[in-house]
Amino acid sequence: MSAELLLQYISYLLTGIGVLAFLVSVIVQAVKEMPVFKKIQTSVVALAVSLILTPISVIVLCNYYRIVIEWYYIFAAIVAAFIVYLVSTGGWERVASIWNRSKYKK
Repeated sequence: MSAELLLQYISYLLTGIGVLAFLVSVIVQAVKEMPVFKKIQTSVVALAVSLILTPISVIVLCNYYRIVIEWYYIFAAIVAAFIVYLVSTGGWERVASIWNRSKYKK
């Protein structure tokens, strides 16, 4: 495997994690005000959404590219879901803390 091909795969992986983290963040922000999810912590909802969204996206991509789904694809998707969760929650918490520090309080 050449270094160019390896870097291309790494960039695809990072792009996928970024897109999934963005989708998880958007879904959590849209869903967290529902009466069912108001009592649950936002980070728990984000973890659940990432654990659902990441394996589904792997299955959809495997079907799109006509790749046979192996068990370790699903296992890797579950491991990647934790990375997606960490990226998505860390980003929103940092933005919220910056907003809370900078906004005017009476």
